[in-house]
Parts: sequence; structure tokens; C-alpha cells
Amino acid sequence: MSVLSQIGCSIVVCYMCLSMGLMYAWPSCTLKLFSSNNTTLNRPMSETELALFGSLSSIGALIGTPLSGFLLDTFGRKYSCILFSLPQVISWSIVTISSSVELILAAMFLSGIGGCALLIVPVYVSEICQESIRGMMTSGAMIFYGLGLLLSYLLGGCLDYNTMNYVCLLLAVVGVLALWPLWETPIHLMKKGMEEDAAKAVAFYRRVKETSKEVTQEINNMKRALDPELDDLTPEEEKLKPELKTVEKMSKWRFIKKSRSSRRALLVSLTLYLTAVFQGLVVVQVYAEPLFAEALPNISPTVSSVLLAIIAVLAGCVAAYLIDVVGRRPVMIYASLLAGVCCLALGSQIQLQWGAHWLTGVFMYLFCITFTFGAGTVPYVVSAEVFLPEIKSLASMACAQTAWASNFVILFIFNPLVLAIGLGPVFYIFAAFCFASALFCFFFLPETMGLPVDAIQTLFAPKKGRNSC
Repeated sequence: MSVLSQIGCSIVVCYMCLSMGLMYAWPSCTLKLFSSNNTTLNRPMSETELALFGSLSSIGALIGTPLSGFLLDTFGRKYSCILFSLPQVISWSIVTISSSVELILAAMFLSGIGGCALLIVPVYVSEICQESIRGMMTSGAMIFYGLGLLLSYLLGGCLDYNTMNYVCLLLAVVGVLALWPLWETPIHLMKKGMEEDAAKAVAFYRRVKETSKEVTQEINNMKRALDPELDDLTPEEEKLKPELKTVEKMSKWRFIKKSRSSRRALLVSLTLYLTAVFQGLVVVQVYAEPLFAEALPNISPTVSSVLLAIIAVLAGCVAAYLIDVVGRRPVMIYASLLAGVCCLALGSQIQLQWGAHWLTGVFMYLFCITFTFGAGTVPYVVSAEVFLPEIKSLASMACAQTAWASNFVILFIFNPLVLAIGLGPVFYIFAAFCFASALFCFFFLPETMGLPVDAIQTLFAPKKGRNSC
């Protein structure tokens, strides 16, 4: 019952990413409509506006993410989720009542502010789930994002423009309402000094009594994780020096400056996000229909896009299982290598047409699978579990900022780059990032599967500090 409760609550939280995915894939099914003379808008979009249409959401996320990093510690995880679910509701409301190009672009920008879901959701889920299912549940953020893309492709292909907008608005509202019955995360309540409420939250998510041994043990583990002297003390030393428990709380920046293990964890996480984005699947997802129209002209772009989203969701489910069975590190290394091979094959096929036409689609789907196994899942899981509670919101915000800045760059330059060098060679660039990611993970990414945060931190500590721990 305890595990089922955590899974159910995680699904409710991850739904926020589904709502986000609906809007992020919307340009794929409306790009042609908005650029044509038969557009539903007050005028056709220009080339610059079309480029902004696909990338403005990333700019919105760049603004929303730092704000969410601050509000995570101010309002808490639950109310941050509710607050940042509202931009999707407002954006779909604008889209349903307006036909102005400027307002549609504004709606895309506003929806991007809710893009910090990929920061908030993994943090929330990782703090309510036990270690045995933490990785699987945290990766649910990307699975539900994939479900959002799938729904967007399906609704765009099956419904007329206005009906789709109303359905998406309803789905966004449901996501906000579903969050209200949840409790705040126990670790956040402990950081605020609300130990009694934290015990109640543990009891809620574990479905046990507040006085149970499991709750007491969980509270003690959180106290240990919140100890600012974690890098320097063993549990035995902590018992001998109880006065350290009252040490003055450090600022987040000072904590990072003092803790070498936290700095190394941050550097590894930032690099994982950067190389993941430039592996290129975000381009395929946002521009799915026009890409498939060029790569597979004999097959309906809508069918190809829907199949891509289905494959991404299924691959995400398999990845969620693998990272808690095989481990984060091997999955990331081998998946990135395979993704690089797929990019090379796909690029050469598009450029040289050396094989049958259907091979283009096969390589694109294989790239989607291998990317989802590794770069589409592992960075989000790793960043949600490697940071101490003292700096988790700040460090997660820095990782998300890196991802969204990279997203904007790659989406904005993609079309001009394709015009300059062709679609095939662009995939060679993606392949280079795939191989670089695998190489980096081989040398610098430790295995974190099933470990509590204090044990994970010792993996990033210098050898001398690691031995003492």
C-alpha cells in the first residue's frame, strides 16, 4: 500500500509535465496552418514569427525557472507546482479566445514559464518516494511529458483547431485541481522546522501511522541529510559533537563554495543537461510534422508524429525500469553511444539516400528510443537525487536554466542551420554530442542507484574525504 500510494501521488505531480507537453508540441501541428493563407489567425505568420513560435516557450522557461528555484523554498513544492501549472491554463485560455498573431506568440511565451515543471516535478517526486522506486518515479516527469506530446499530436490530427484548444484547456484545469489534496514534501517541512507536520507528511505518503517506526526512521534520515557538516563528519563524530547540530545556517552560495562534493555534483549535472539537449531530440519533437514531411513524404506527417510520441512514451517506461535495475551510469553511456550511431546513420541516409526510403523513418524512431533511454531520462533523475536539501532548489534551478537556454538556442538556429548545411549534416552535429556525452559519463558520472543523498555526496567528494566517510 505504501508503494502504491507513492506511485499514485507521483502520477498526480507528473501530470504537470503532461500539461506542459500539450503546449510544447502544439507548434508541430499548427505550423503549416499559421503560415498559410488559410490561417485561422488574423494574418499568416512570417518566417521570424514561425521561428519564435517554436522557441518562445524556452525564453519563458528561462524566466520562470529562476523564479521557481526561489519559490520552491519559499512556498514549498506543492504550491510551486500549483502556481506554475496556472500558466498553461492562462495560455490555452488566450489561444481559445484570440486570433491575433501577437497574442498567440505571447501565449507561447507564457506557457514557457510553466516549463519549470521539469525542475519542480523531479524535486517533488524524489522527496516523497523511497529509494527503491525513486529513480523510476522521478523519470515519470519525462514519461508524462512524452504523453503530453502524444496527446497533442493526436488531438491535432483528429480534432479541428477550436475543439483541440478547448480540450487542452480542460486538461490543464484538471491538472491544477488534482494537486490540491496532496501534502507538502516531508523534507521541505523539516527544513522549515516543522517536524510534526513532516511526520504527518511521511505518514500520508507511506500510508502508516504517525507513531510508527518507519516514520521515526525517515525523520532521523532527514535530520542527517540536513546536517551542514555532512562533508566533514561521520555519524560517529556527529554523536560525539552534538553542539554542531545548532550551527548557524549557511546561505546556499556559501554552502556550495564550502562543499567540494556539491560543486562536483553540480558540474556533472550541468554537463549532462547541456549534452542531452544538443543530442537533438527536442528539435524532432517540436518540429515533428514538418520534419517527417521532408524525411517521409509518402507517409502522413500526423501518423509519423503520433508514432514518434508513442515510441517515446514506451521507451520512457522501459528507461524508468532500467535505471533502477541496471543503473544510471551504464544506461546513459550505452544509450548515448547508440544514439550517436543512429544520428550518423540518419544523417547519411537523408544526405546520400543510400538505402530504401523507409529507413529514414526507422533511424529516426531508433534515435528517439536510444535518446529516451539515456539523455531523455537520466539527467533529470540524477539532478533530483545528487544534491543535499540545503542547495537542492538552487542547484536544480541552475540545471534547468542550462537546459532551457540550450533548448532556445537549438530550436532557434535549427531552421537556419538546415537551410545553410542541409538536414543530414545537422544530425552529424547531434552525433558528436551523443559521443561526447557517453565519454563524459564514462569518466565522471558515478552510480547513484538506490543510495541516499549523504552516500551519493561521498561519491563526489575528494578521495581523502571519501575515505573518511
